[in-house]
Amino acid sequence: MTIEIIVTGGTFDKEYDELTGRLFFKETHIREMLSLGRSRLKVRVKPLMMIDSLKMTGEHRRRVLKECLASRESHIVVTHGTDTMPETARVLGPKIKNKTVILTGAMVPYKFGSSDGMFNLGSALSLAQTLPPGVYIAMNGRYFNWYNVRKNKRLGEFEEVS
Repeated sequence: MTIEIIVTGGTFDKEYDELTGRLFFKETHIREMLSLGRSRLKVRVKPLMMIDSLKMTGEHRRRVLKECLASRESHIVVTHGTDTMPETARVLGPKIKNKTVILTGAMVPYKFGSSDGMFNLGSALSLAQTLPPGVYIAMNGRYFNWYNVRKNKRLGEFEEVS
């Protein structure tokens, strides 16, 4: 089994410019994270875009959907910014039937050293191998169905919609 990792940016891949105090994108950190985590999974990393999810448009989401549908793999992890991850999941969910797609991200950039990204990436890779076909979000050690999740911005975590 090969897992395709589709990279869209988000906090996962942000870097900090010490001179300006701004966060920016340079390149994905996924390969470094997999190496550091001593992953032995067969993966294919596909950088699709490097964008903050707050700047994602419907066109960006349709592009993610198109990549998932076109992928020859049936197990996919999508790295994504957390602010609009549920919106992208709701675009993918109704259309993807025969693949397991896991969206994941981080609240703190990987390059900060105290990121939750490593844990979330590992969880997403495990869930991609074990959950039945469908679209899910994996954050904070939990997984959520695409149609029943939101980001609680007050608590800084994902939760089921009641």
